[in-house]
Amino acid sequence: MRRFTRFYLVREVPVFELLGEECLEKTVRTGRFYALSYKTRIDQDDVVALLPTGQLILSVVKDTYEQLGLEGRPSQYAHKRPMRYVVVIDLTDKSMAPGSKRYDRVLWALREKVPLKTDFLMACHSVVGTEAWSLPPCLSRYPWKELQASVDTQTLRDLPCPVLHGDDLRGETACEPHAFLEWLGAVGLGIGCENEATSFLSTYECPEPRTLVDQAVLCTVTGLLLPEDIHSLLEELRRYFDQPKSSSWLSLVVHGFADSPISWGMAEHGFHKGGENFYSFVLFKNQDYWLHMGTGANDGCPP
Repeated sequence: MRRFTRFYLVREVPVFELLGEECLEKTVRTGRFYALSYKTRIDQDDVVALLPTGQLILSVVKDTYEQLGLEGRPSQYAHKRPMRYVVVIDLTDKSMAPGSKRYDRVLWALREKVPLKTDFLMACHSVVGTEAWSLPPCLSRYPWKELQASVDTQTLRDLPCPVLHGDDLRGETACEPHAFLEWLGAVGLGIGCENEATSFLSTYECPEPRTLVDQAVLCTVTGLLLPEDIHSLLEELRRYFDQPKSSSWLSLVVHGFADSPISWGMAEHGFHKGGENFYSFVLFKNQDYWLHMGTGANDGCPP
């Protein structure tokens, strides 16, 4: 986890900079670049994301949309009168080649009509054996700092833990997957599972059948985490089972950004109450696994 790809926080970047020919060469054309506007709220602000597919997503409020004059669609989570619109610009399309009419039109809208400006989280996955990616001059002229994902590790002792059997999806002889996911969430949030009479905060109790685990490790990694790094971590966790006397299962939970404009695939993401979008792997020693995929009410169903 200490080797996860470093990412950048770049301040006050005009969105039109991402369309510059130099920026396109160093970001979109690498095919592995990620950018997300920082501390922008999907239910109130203009939110921007640039995907490794080369698609620029603008999720903007009504006033911004009307001033931009770019083709888009009303948010599917809008009220009776649309107050938010989504504009998708494919920067890899031939019609968006620098110098084309459409390219000039989009660039003019973002530079002259509505000069959107925001802080960005940015990262680019570097292929093994190639030079590490760094901010190109078109972006490094703005205030920036390089960041590393933070890692927090806790040792949990005498933890009430559900009994799991990977092939028991109905919970006939062990804890069923949905009850386990609830327990996992409680542990991750530091909520006690003992249902003690003195607790006024929670009456939650660890599902039956259960056992008492002498020691467990809860590790939390926070930052702009790239899919390639998460995949590497998952493979490393699978190799953990090769060790003698290892646990019979372990879990990896990945939460998406609550204010991202998209969630699963290219489906639009809305906040509603919490902006939930996550997935959870539960890996077993025999290489079976459970996969939970969770969304909030303002999200399309996972694929």
